[in-house]
Amino acid sequence: MNAVRENARRLAARVDASTPAHRDRAVDGLRALALLAVPLGHWMLGGFRLDADGLHNASPLATFGALAPASWVLQMLGIFFLVGGYASVLSYRRRASTTAAWLGGRLARLGRPVLGVSAVWAVLLAVLSALGVPGDTLRTGSTLVIQPLWFVGVYTVVTALTPICVALARRLGGWAALPLLVSVAVVDFLRYGPLAEAVPSWLSVLNVLPGWLFAYQLGVSWGEGRIGKRGARLLLAGGGVLFAVLLLVFHYPASMVGVPGEARTNSHPPSLLVVALAAAQSGAAILLRDRLGRLLRNPLLWAPVVVVNLSAMTILCWHQTAMLAAAVPASLAGTGGMAVAGLTTAPDTVGWILARAAWLPVFAGLLVLIARYARRFEAPWGAGTRAANARRALAGLLAAGFAAFALGLA
Repeated sequence: MNAVRENARRLAARVDASTPAHRDRAVDGLRALALLAVPLGHWMLGGFRLDADGLHNASPLATFGALAPASWVLQMLGIFFLVGGYASVLSYRRRASTTAAWLGGRLARLGRPVLGVSAVWAVLLAVLSALGVPGDTLRTGSTLVIQPLWFVGVYTVVTALTPICVALARRLGGWAALPLLVSVAVVDFLRYGPLAEAVPSWLSVLNVLPGWLFAYQLGVSWGEGRIGKRGARLLLAGGGVLFAVLLLVFHYPASMVGVPGEARTNSHPPSLLVVALAAAQSGAAILLRDRLGRLLRNPLLWAPVVVVNLSAMTILCWHQTAMLAAAVPASLAGTGGMAVAGLTTAPDTVGWILARAAWLPVFAGLLVLIARYARRFEAPWGAGTRAANARRALAGLLAAGFAAFALGLA
């Protein structure tokens, strides 16, 4: 045990020594927290219901409404967009060539892992179907895999808007994000207010871009040095008050994630409650930055942050696959009458919550195993050669097929 501890210390010391002095450890730490909250939230707040047709999505929040505050903690996409905006500003300043080249490089780093996981799942669907996995299970699995990928799509769009966000931040500072909040509030009023019955359902889609661009714009303004401690306190207090008013006065759903069977959801597309939470989280993150930075001077704390950040897209793209790697085999056993607690039993008892918590290390271990091979999708695939072009074309074709299946188009 002492030898393992000593080896860990040496490895952490090497990682610490290789970190550039200008690296903002606090921002990387915040990104790591937001990243880890995604799989933890999906693994704990999402479950399955097994019947003769296969696996179906279910949620413990449908039974245990009191768990909704857990989703306030685990829904940290506001933090992710905040630090994304901050990091984009720093990268944008250091760009070596044109803005178009800078955007192309960043978008390619986002797109490769998405293309990789989609192509692999296209092949898996065929293999699993041939092995007799029920169609409902395949649909459920595909839906879960594609859910996190919407985030990458939205993040790609807001990243492309970075030059505009920088210009707005330099002109308006932190207030550049206010029109985005107002836009979401107007759409929410139209779809939930007295005119709701006359408003078309597609109107809610108008919240997707401003709802997530809000925190990204705050991050850009922060990176430009236009949000300080005073602005952070305003964000924390204002976001907290707005959050409470929306819950207690306007009766927004308490859960920050979708609950099967519920008519309203805060997350798809984001409601004003999501924006309020993002404001409060952003204010808290900015206020805690210095303290977190000092804490991460400890090599043993800093090394895991580096590992998580280096595997960011792999974690986002493959964490649902890790859970399915355990759940799908268990569902096949369950069709013979042997249900597996925390995997194929309905998430409607306290026992399920305890059993699912016990499964978390298994999911994490499977994710680490998958990441060992899936991280290759984050590296450049090569360019210019006929073989590289053929691989990209095949991956694109497979990904399109998987997307069509997952979205119910095929």
